[in-house]
Amino acid sequence: MMDFILALKLLHMLGATVLLGTGLGIAFFMWMAHRSGEARLIAHTAKIVVIADMVFTAVAVVVQPLTGAGLALAMGYALSEPWIVAAVALYLFVGLCWLPVVWIQIRLARLATAAGDGALPAAYHKLFRIWFALGWPGFAGTIAIFALMIWKPALW
Repeated sequence: MMDFILALKLLHMLGATVLLGTGLGIAFFMWMAHRSGEARLIAHTAKIVVIADMVFTAVAVVVQPLTGAGLALAMGYALSEPWIVAAVALYLFVGLCWLPVVWIQIRLARLATAAGDGALPAAYHKLFRIWFALGWPGFAGTIAIFALMIWKPALW
């Protein structure tokens, strides 16, 4: 049983690492491309970012709740534990931040591609501000989930 728990822990930690690491990497590269102001660079970066989200983030999004539930049950925790309920609520919240971000990245890539060597349109700048704003609660929620997993506080 211990090997099973350790294997679940490993998978769960890898999934969490991929979620946070890919998210930070994507945010960094999108931000740097945006700062360049070069539409072609932004378009190229945004296209790669969308692929990274689909390959890495989407897979981890599926792995996390499966390994988390399995791990909690294998370790004798009820899924109704307050820290688990709070973590799941935050996970859903982070997901609600992430889903529009993926759509926005696709739209940013299209707008930047259409701009070619010209100026980026106002729609691009508006969407980028929304993308940027959604990142903060998404990352804060992810950090809060990490804290809940580590401390397992008695919340209520």
